[in-house]
This record gives sequence, C-alpha cells and structure tokens, in this order.
Amino acid sequence: MKHSFKITLILLSMFFLTQLIGLFIINQYSPEIVQVIDSQGNIINQTNYNLPYGMDPPSDTTPGSTFFSIIIAVAIAVILMLFLMKFNAEIILKSWFFAVITLALAISINSVLFKSVNYSTLVALAFALPLTYLKIFKRNIFLHNFTELLIYPGIAVIFVPLLNIWTVVLLFILISLYDMYAVWHAGFMQKMAKYQINKLKVFSGFFIPYLNKTQKQTLSKSKKSKKMKVSVAILGGGDVVFPIILAGVVLRQIGFLPAIIISLGATAALAFLFRISKKGKFYPAMPFITSGCFLALGIAYLI
Repeated sequence: MKHSFKITLILLSMFFLTQLIGLFIINQYSPEIVQVIDSQGNIINQTNYNLPYGMDPPSDTTPGSTFFSIIIAVAIAVILMLFLMKFNAEIILKSWFFAVITLALAISINSVLFKSVNYSTLVALAFALPLTYLKIFKRNIFLHNFTELLIYPGIAVIFVPLLNIWTVVLLFILISLYDMYAVWHAGFMQKMAKYQINKLKVFSGFFIPYLNKTQKQTLSKSKKSKKMKVSVAILGGGDVVFPIILAGVVLRQIGFLPAIIISLGATAALAFLFRISKKGKFYPAMPFITSGCFLALGIAYLI
C-alpha cells in the first residue's frame, strides 16, 4: 500500500473532499417535521426526509430496529458478491453495479436540484444514467474518480436516518473486525478488488494508476507508445462511505463542527495508515479509520 507522497496526497484529498460533499448532501436532505392526519383523524407529526426514489425510511423505523437489518444486508451482499464471483457471473454483477451507481449518483445530483427544479428526480436520473454507462462501459480514470466523489454521499444519505451515534459506533467495530479478517486471514478482500479491476473492469473505490521511475524513463526514451503493467493505488469504497455515515449522524444529532471533526479524524487516520504501510502489502483500512473517528468523536463531545 506504500505510495509516493504525491499519490498519497491525491488519495487523501479525494477522501476528504468526498467527506465534505457527503456532509453537504446529507444537510440538503435534512428532515422536516410535518403535520399529517392519520387514519383515525388525529393530527400527528411525521418526519419527512425528502429522499427521492422511495428511499425515505418507513415512518415507524427507529435506529435500534434497523441496526441488525443493516448488518444482515451487508453480510448478504458480501456473500452474494463472492458467490457471483465464483461463477464469473459478470453480467449480473455489472447490472448490480449499474443499478447501485445510478441510484447513488441520482440521489446526489437531486440534492442540489429538488428545491429549485421541477421534476428534479427525473432530471437527476437523466444525468446519472449516462454517467453510469460511461463509468462502466467506457473506462476513463478521471470520470471514474469524479463519479466516486458523488456515489458514496448518495449511499450514505440513505443510511443516516436509520442509525444513531451508538449504533454507528457498534457498526464500525463490527466492520473493522470483518475488515481485519477479510484482509489478514481470509484474503477475499484482495480477491474482490482484483476481480473487479481485472474482470469486471469496474472498481468500487478510488483508483489511481501510476508509473515507477524505471517505467517513466522507458517511456521518455521511447518514441512509440508502449503497453506496460502499471502499479495502482486504490482505496475501497467501504473505507470512504462509513466515515460519511458517522459524520452525517453526528451532523444531525450534535452539529456541523463535530461532524467536520469526524471527517478530519478519519482523514488523519488514513494518512497515518499510508505513512506506516509497506509497499506490496494489503492493509485493512477500517480499523485505522475507526480509531481516528472514535478519537474525533471523543473530541466532538468535549467541545
């Protein structure tokens, strides 16, 4: 995972920028309390999250009641991914990616449209569909990373209303334990990343190819274009989206400054991981990010 200072700075910048975009989008979808008449004719308060495409949580949902559902959903998604990889079900996997990416992009784009544009959900979808198509079928590194900036905020905003601070803390602990097992013991996180890059040609996370010194010298001396294997710096999507969820929950329950502190803590922890990592080795990022977020959460409660 050891990268040059320039590559490390780019990854950290994209990570932190995604956190800020996430907070902006979550704030755009701030819940509103509206009064409605129930079936018995009583006036009751109802929380409206303004999420498009039917993504508002059910009115009777509480953070405690959804926590285990989220854990089960994540487990099913991982198992299903591994199962489909085993049988090289690339069409199904690409369709899955296409649907998730389109939805996430549309939610993010809609966040800046729905207060001022008629039929904003359709307009957002009209932008999201071609972006998703180009991302999946016309590979371009700049478009890939640009859309990643919007995908994780779009996913995070769905989960923020379903959790409170303490259920997110528990979620972070469980995800960190899973990440350590998946990277250091089972090794299937590396397999999933390689399969996405080499087979699906779609990677869920930031992806930066770079040349080493020898490759740069070879290219500078050659007058003809050459094909060569290049190293890549990657940061998985899960490592990006979970800090946004925690920062979003903190934004809703404590305030803006504590939420920014969470984002800074996560970025600092990731920078520390990049600093101590060794070239050619895989590291589970979530335990480090979790430590940074928990330290930041403690600071947020103190200010």
